[in-house]
Amino acid sequence: MILVLAEKPSVGKDIGRVLNCNRVGNGYVEGSKYIVTWALGHLVTLAEPESYNKKYENWKLEDLPIIPKTMKTEVIKQTRKQYTVVKNLLHRKDVKEIVIATDAGREGELVARWIIEKARVKKPFTRLWISSVTDKAIKDGFNNLKDGNLYNNLYASALARSEADWIVGINATRALTTKYNAQLSCGRVQTPTIAMIATLEDEIRNFKPVEYYGIDLYAGGFKFIWHDKNNTRIYSRDKCSKIINSIKNRKIEISDIKRNKARTNPPSLYDLTELQRDAYNIYNFSPKETLSIMQTLYESHKVLTYPRTDSRYLTEDIVATLKDRVRACSVGPYAKIGFKIISNPIKGNKNFVNDSKVSDHHAIIPTEEGVILSGLSSRERKIYDLVVKRFLAVLSKPFEFEKITISGKIGNENFTSKGRITLSMGWKEVYGSYEDQEVIEDYSLKELNSLKKEIEVSSIKETKAATTPPARFTEATLLSAMENPVKFMKNEDKNLKKTIEETGGLGTVATRADIIDKLFNSFLIEKKGKYIYTTSKGRQLLDLVPLDLKSPALTAKWEQELTNIAKGKSDKNNFINSMISYSHEIVKEIKNSDKSYIHDNEIREKCPECGSFLLEVKGKKGIMHVCQNRECKYRRGVAQVTNARCPNCRKRLVLRGEGEGRIFTCKCGYREKLSSFNKRKEREKKSISNKEAARYIAKQNKKQDESINTALADALSKLKL
Repeated sequence: MILVLAEKPSVGKDIGRVLNCNRVGNGYVEGSKYIVTWALGHLVTLAEPESYNKKYENWKLEDLPIIPKTMKTEVIKQTRKQYTVVKNLLHRKDVKEIVIATDAGREGELVARWIIEKARVKKPFTRLWISSVTDKAIKDGFNNLKDGNLYNNLYASALARSEADWIVGINATRALTTKYNAQLSCGRVQTPTIAMIATLEDEIRNFKPVEYYGIDLYAGGFKFIWHDKNNTRIYSRDKCSKIINSIKNRKIEISDIKRNKARTNPPSLYDLTELQRDAYNIYNFSPKETLSIMQTLYESHKVLTYPRTDSRYLTEDIVATLKDRVRACSVGPYAKIGFKIISNPIKGNKNFVNDSKVSDHHAIIPTEEGVILSGLSSRERKIYDLVVKRFLAVLSKPFEFEKITISGKIGNENFTSKGRITLSMGWKEVYGSYEDQEVIEDYSLKELNSLKKEIEVSSIKETKAATTPPARFTEATLLSAMENPVKFMKNEDKNLKKTIEETGGLGTVATRADIIDKLFNSFLIEKKGKYIYTTSKGRQLLDLVPLDLKSPALTAKWEQELTNIAKGKSDKNNFINSMISYSHEIVKEIKNSDKSYIHDNEIREKCPECGSFLLEVKGKKGIMHVCQNRECKYRRGVAQVTNARCPNCRKRLVLRGEGEGRIFTCKCGYREKLSSFNKRKEREKKSISNKEAARYIAKQNKKQDESINTALADALSKLKL
C-alpha cells in the first residue's frame, strides 16, 4: 500500500476519489492500492519554551535568552486526534511507501516532514508537485512523481525559517514584555510593517503643500494645456495672470500634429497580492477574506488554480492546456470572448509565459474544470470574475490606438493637446471599460481631420491646485508596500534592496494578510475609515525595539540565506548559529535600555478578575476594554462599527453596550436605542422590506455576539501579546 499525505481534508478527498479510494475511514480514505490521509494545516509545531524547562512558564527577564540545544517539536493539541490517525497509518505494516502531497512550497514541505519525523517513520517517499487540484492535474502529477529527497534542501530552508523566527521572536517578545510590563510583541516581519506605516505618517505630518497654477485653453473642440518646456505648473499667480492677459482675444496657431500608432498589452495575470489589492479596491474585501474565498474556489469548486502564488507568469508546459481552460470558463458573460479566443490557435508569448519567473507556482488562472456560475456565492462570483477576466484579457490581442499630439502657439506661449483614436479594442473588450492609469482623452477623427491652421479660442481657464502629501496606507496599499518595501530602505545596501525585491518583500503571499490582522488584533495599528494608523502602543513599540528589527533589511538578509539553503549553497546550522548570536545581542540591548512604556489608553476602571486597570483599545471592527496585566486574559467588547447609517449624516453608526440596552451612536451626536432602531426599520417599508430588516438586525446581533463577545475575544485570548 502507498500512503498519500495531503495538507487539507478537501484536497485529500479529491486525491482519494481520483485514486479510487472508496472506503471511508476516520480521517482517511482507502482503496486497493492507496490510502489517502491529511493534515489540518500544521499538525506539528515547534515546542513552547516551557517544554524545555517548566520555569519558562513564568516570563522573567533574567531567564533570557532562551536557546534550546536542539529544537523540539510537539503535536498541536487541537489537532492531536488527526495526528494520531496519520501516525497510525504511517506505521501500518502494509504501507511500504509515502507520497507527500501537501502544498507544493516551502511551508507545505515543512507540514509533511514534521509529521513524518515526529511519527519516527523512515519509509521511502516521493513528492506530488501540482498547482491545481483538478482530476487531470492529480492524474498527471501521480504519473510524474518526484524523488522526495530532491526537496531536502527546501525542507532545510523551511526548518531554518521556522527555527529562526522562534529564536528571535520568542526572545525579543519576552524581553520587551517583561522589561516594560506590557503586552508587546515584535518580529522580523510585523515590526518593519509598523515602521513603514509610522514612516509614512511622519512624511504626511511634515509635508508642506505648495500652491501652483495652470492654464487650460479650449479651441476647436479640443482641450489644450499651457506648458513651458515640459512643465505645466506655474508657481506664481502673477505670472499666470500675465500669460492669460497676453493670450486673450487671440487665435491659437496649430504648429504640429503628430499621429503615432501604438498598442498596450493587458495587465499581467494575477498573483495573490495583486488579486488581494484589486479585491480590496473594487469590492472592499480584506486581504484575508480574498484568500479565504480563493481557497474555496481552489479546493471546493476547483475552478481556479493554487492561490498562494507570488508569480504573475505561466510556464511553457501550461500553454498546451490554455484552450481547455478557456473552454471551461466560457460560460455566461464570458462565452462570447471565450469563443473568439479559442477560434484561433493560442500561443504563449513573453508577456505571460516565462519559466524563469515562476518558482513554486504559476499565476492564478482558471482550471480545466467546467464552472457552474449559479453554484458560486456572491463573493466567490466576484473573485472568480476578476481572475477570469484577467485571464481572457491576457489571451486577447493588444489594445491598438493612434496617439495624437497637437501642438499650438499663441505668441510665445506653447500649448499642447494630447489624446488618442481607438483602432482596435483588443483586450479591453473583455472589460467593456477599463480605467488606464493615465487618463487619455478619446478624439473624434472627424474633428481632427477638419482642424484648421488657426482656431478661435472658445475659453481660457485658470486652474489652481496644491501639491498633496502621500495617501495613508489602506490594507491594499500596505500589501503593496510589504511586497516591495525598497522605498523604506533608503540607507540600506543596494544588494539588500535587490534581494528583497527578488524574494518578494516582507512576509509571503500566504502570510501577509494574517500579519496585518495580527497587528490589528495586537492593537499596534487601527483603522479610521479605510485608512490605517499606528496606535500609541505601536509607536512606543518602535521606540523600544532594537533598530535591526524595524528594517526590512533583516528579512532581506534572512531570505538571502534561506534561498541559498534551498539551493544547497549554504548550511542551515550556520544560519541558526548566527540567529542565536543575534538573539543574545537584542536581549542584551533591551535589558540595558533606560526607556519606558506608558499606558496612555488606561481608563479608571479595574479588571473584575485581577484588579488591574483596564485599557481601551480599538480593534479592526470596534472598541474593547482589555486588562493591562499580561497574565490576565480579560477583555470586553464596548462598541462595534456597523453597516447601519446615521439618518442625519449617513456615516456608519456605532453600536455600544451589551444586551437589550445597546444603543446606536454617531459622531454628529445622533443616538438611538437598538429597540427604536428595529421599530424604525420596520416602518421604512418603502426602502426595505420587513424580511430584509429582520435579516439585517439578526446579522447585527450575530456580529455583536461573534465579533465582540466570543470569536474575537477567544482569538485574542490565545495571542501571546
